[in-house]
Amino acid sequence: MSGSDSHPVRRRTFVLSAAAAAGSAALAGPLASPASAASFGWSDDGSNYVVDTGASLVFKVSKTNGDLTSLVHKGIEYQGYDGKNSHIESGLGTSTVTIGQSGPTILISVAYGTLRHYYAARSGENNIYLWTNKADTSVSATRYILRVKTGLFLNDEPDSYTYTSSTIEASDVFAKSDGQTRSKHYSKVRVIDYNYVGWSTGSVGLWIVRSNHEKASGGPFYRSLLRHQSADGGGLYEILYYGENQTEAQRFGLQGPYVIAFTDGGAPSSSLYPGTLTTSWADSLGISGYVAASGRGRVAGVGISGRNTAYPYTVGLANSAAQYWGSARASDGWFSIGGALPGTYTLTVYKGELAVYSTQVTVSAGGTTTLNTITIPSSNDPANAGAIWRIGDWNGTPGGFKNADLMTYAHPSDVRAASWTGNVVIGSGTETSAFPCYLWKDVNSGIIVYFRLTAAQAAAAHTLRIGVTTAYANGRPQIVVNDAWTSAVPSPPTQPSTRSLTVGSYRGNNHTFTYSVPASAWLTDTSAYNQLRIYVASGSGTTSFLSAGTSIDAIDLLA
Repeated sequence: MSGSDSHPVRRRTFVLSAAAAAGSAALAGPLASPASAASFGWSDDGSNYVVDTGASLVFKVSKTNGDLTSLVHKGIEYQGYDGKNSHIESGLGTSTVTIGQSGPTILISVAYGTLRHYYAARSGENNIYLWTNKADTSVSATRYILRVKTGLFLNDEPDSYTYTSSTIEASDVFAKSDGQTRSKHYSKVRVIDYNYVGWSTGSVGLWIVRSNHEKASGGPFYRSLLRHQSADGGGLYEILYYGENQTEAQRFGLQGPYVIAFTDGGAPSSSLYPGTLTTSWADSLGISGYVAASGRGRVAGVGISGRNTAYPYTVGLANSAAQYWGSARASDGWFSIGGALPGTYTLTVYKGELAVYSTQVTVSAGGTTTLNTITIPSSNDPANAGAIWRIGDWNGTPGGFKNADLMTYAHPSDVRAASWTGNVVIGSGTETSAFPCYLWKDVNSGIIVYFRLTAAQAAAAHTLRIGVTTAYANGRPQIVVNDAWTSAVPSPPTQPSTRSLTVGSYRGNNHTFTYSVPASAWLTDTSAYNQLRIYVASGSGTTSFLSAGTSIDAIDLLA
């Protein structure tokens, strides 16, 4: 353990906040007043700029490459493990690093090629504010990683990321001796679900409060790296762009502020959260790409009708330059999304994670675009169609299906996973919980759904629908009914090209496959069970859990 013996390690917790109602709607609200700051200032030790915030925090930034080389809180060094600094991506090369002070603010600026990165300190605060402007693809910069010394926070979270000697996929998915799996990819939560990540001993907390992610990609339901804790230390991330199962192109421009925050053990102040944080003090600092609150606008909707009130609704704004989101009020669907850059956006209404409405909306600087009540057409929600039977809910997720919850933080081979095989009987009461959330060509292709039809139902043709949320290696369902009728192999919809089902993510592009099944395919004996076999078709993928696969949203047979 590094540092003073007066700072014993008692416990470690990994905390995720509930997302603010405004989601990533940006900069608004008061900032807590700074404490006394008699020692506030900076110095140059020859290799680093040394900043004393005048509270309990002193940090150093390399004058050579902009790395965070020291992070001392109350006399204890937290920075570094395995000889590594904290930095953008895997560290920048030789950079131009400058420092300046404007009243109660110190700003360190790092220039590396087209990349600009910033550290800011405020008098009397135990916080470091960071911005990163990635202008193009010439510089690799997809994350900021805060590397924390080993021994300061215990690795006792049941599903914390731990390196082991047994690698089961690529070089980043591991198996413990008890058969449980770990990976840095397994975040458990979506961007909309958290404001900060970090650890606490009970007396000291160290956190990264995320930015509003306006220049990130993937939308409100995207899952990304958050942190890892292992034998050689710990890491906290702010992800600027993450490519695994990514549905959108990379956005460029300024991201931030995100905040490294120390506390006396509790959660970071809500005044730092995206949607709450004010940075008017940064308006005149000359940060590249910075847009003040006065140059941003708001979209507000008076309500949303046609909702299914059993589900939460989210409203998203997205274009090639930025993304934002906010929750619709449960009582009437009212929403408000502030802090948006000027421009024209696609506004999307999500039932759960399923897009059920979209339109175009324009945001102007300093203005509010007010929308009248949005009416979701009944036909936009597939759950409104009458069905003879249905497995799962049309909500854009595999929630409720077998192993669905586990798959956001474990590999499909994990010992905790229930069998991926097994057939389903309609009317059993366990149709959804018995049906696997994922289907693979090499694992459980050919699962059978058994169901009865009345004489009238069997005398008619019907449409079968299978909704999916993502696919790996172009996996898509092909069906066979009663070994008498086989559907064509459908064309694959556009999906991310990377791993998905094995790295904790079902969030791709929702798509509904439809199959017109003729009456001749059904059994005429009403006491007999019809058999629907669902296969995974694809010429891509490899074997086992990296064979072609897909994630299921819902399956139904329409009346």
